Amino acid sequence: MSNKKKQTDPRILRTRQLLKDAFVQLLQEMDLEKLTVNRLTETATINRVTFYLHYQDISDMLDKMADDMILEISSVLGDPETDQSPNHDENIRMLERFLEHISMNGEFYKTVLATRRIPIFKERILTFFTNWLVSRIESRGEASFVQKAGIQQEIFIWYDAAAIIGTIEAWLRNDMPYTPSYLARQFYLIHTRGFGQR
Repeated sequence: MSNKKKQTDPRILRTRQLLKDAFVQLLQEMDLEKLTVNRLTETATINRVTFYLHYQDISDMLDKMADDMILEISSVLGDPETDQSPNHDENIRMLERFLEHISMNGEFYKTVLATRRIPIFKERILTFFTNWLVSRIESRGEASFVQKAGIQQEIFIWYDAAAIIGTIEAWLRNDMPYTPSYLARQFYLIHTRGFGQR
C-alpha cells in the first residue's frame, strides 16, 4: 500500500485535496443530503469529468475519503506496541502525535466528527480503534491489565474506543482549547487512573 501511495501522481493528490477542501467548506454551509457533484466541482474549481475520473458519486467519495483518513491515522499511530511493559512516555507521545494530526486537519475532523457527524467517518474511526486496541491487549496476553483485573475484554474495548472518540469530538466542538500535548497528558492521566497499566 505504501508503494501505491508513493507512486500516486501529484496531480491526482492535488485534485483529491481540492475536492476534500470543497467538501468541508460546503458542509459548513449545507447538509450532506443537499450536496451535489455540480456544487462540489464548482467550489473545487474542477470540472465534472475530473470528479468522475476519481469517484463514482458522492457516496463513493465519502467512502474513499474515510479510507484515506484511516490510512493517515494508522500511519501516525503506527502498530500497537507489543512490549509486555508499556512505556508511559511513548504512549503519551503517540497520543500527542495523533492529536497533532487531528489539530492540523482540524476543519476536516471538526466537520465530519463534531458538527455534521457524518456516520461513515465516526464508524471507521471506531472500527479502527477497536481493532487497534484488541491487537494491543491480545499481544500482551496474561500480562495485560484487562486480563489481570478480570475485565471482559469486549466491554473494555467499547469503553476505551468511545472515550478516545468522545474526547476528540468534545475538543473539536470547543475549538480545541487545549494543545495536543496538554490534552494528551490530561487524557492519559484520566485514562490510567484506576486502570493501572494495560
